[in-house]
Amino acid sequence: MSDSTSLPLRYVGNCGVKVSNICLGAMTFGERPKAGVALPGQCDEELAHSLLDKFVALGGNFVDTADVYSGGVSEKIVGSWLKKQEREKIVLATKVRFPTGTGPNDVGLSRKHIMFAVEESLKRLDTPYIDLYQTHCWDDGTPLEETLSTLTDLVRCGKVRYLGLSNVTGWQLQKIIDLTKTKPYEPFVSLQVQYSLLCRQTEWELQDVCKREGLGILPWSPLKGGWLTGKMTRDGGAPAGSRAAWADEKKMFLQSTPGFSTYGNDDKVWNLLDVLQSVAKETGRSQAQVAIRWLLHQSAVSSVVIGAKTLSQLEDNCAAGFNNWTLNEDQLKRLGEASDVPIPYPWEMTWRCQTGRKRDGVVPV
Repeated sequence: MSDSTSLPLRYVGNCGVKVSNICLGAMTFGERPKAGVALPGQCDEELAHSLLDKFVALGGNFVDTADVYSGGVSEKIVGSWLKKQEREKIVLATKVRFPTGTGPNDVGLSRKHIMFAVEESLKRLDTPYIDLYQTHCWDDGTPLEETLSTLTDLVRCGKVRYLGLSNVTGWQLQKIIDLTKTKPYEPFVSLQVQYSLLCRQTEWELQDVCKREGLGILPWSPLKGGWLTGKMTRDGGAPAGSRAAWADEKKMFLQSTPGFSTYGNDDKVWNLLDVLQSVAKETGRSQAQVAIRWLLHQSAVSSVVIGAKTLSQLEDNCAAGFNNWTLNEDQLKRLGEASDVPIPYPWEMTWRCQTGRKRDGVVPV
């Protein structure tokens, strides 16, 4: 395999570990134990292992899961595959925060829950350590100092190598970072956050904080539940078996699974999809590849987290990260303009007032 058709590596934020610029997310691995909740297109163990094998063959080394994906089954599947690999060649990420049981302490970022959850994740993953341990969401119920000291202990005892965050607001992210500077807490190296041509709000605060503080952005839902793949049509609706069709049927409109009804009457979205299709034709690439490649052009992005339920889908999405093609300035401009959203106060005013005041590169603090 030539270098141009193998996934290149990037540093994760300001730390010394390198990961493939495409990360294989394992949310599609395993059926959810609770009947009637399973998303369409979930993978059994055999298919998941085939996807993981192919991902590594394409140059991938970065795998992301979470303790709540498929009720822990995702971690078990990744763990059974990991036993057959050279452990040090894989950068393994998982998460903690959401409910893993019915008890009052089976959720959150308390010392009690984190210490229990990390041991359970290590058992399911069948590994002595986790490379990147991420808080899955902000937790109002736990003082930050309690969470930060607990995570620091996990790094210092060797169960975790690096720390990451996910799903926080701008002020929450900055507060967390500032606290790690005031006491000997382990710093965070990454932020996993929703980011795509249909979710540009990440740029309002989170992107700037990551650039200034040296965190790598790991976008999740880069294709917005299939909306950026080209499978949706204004007249045809959502294809049967798609996540958009499932969302409408179940009336479960999650951030990662918007239904057809979410955007079906939005002319701006259809205009974006027209531009995306046009750029895909110009580049000879799929619309999914163009959408993922657009993210790889954005500042502070270290790796894009993709999901896959077939080998062909995995190969197509991974090809977005190869170095044998790119988007030109005109294509980036058209995609940016078509996907841009109105900027509310105070962001609009503060940005407008920075004319002539922007610095190049990282801004010193």
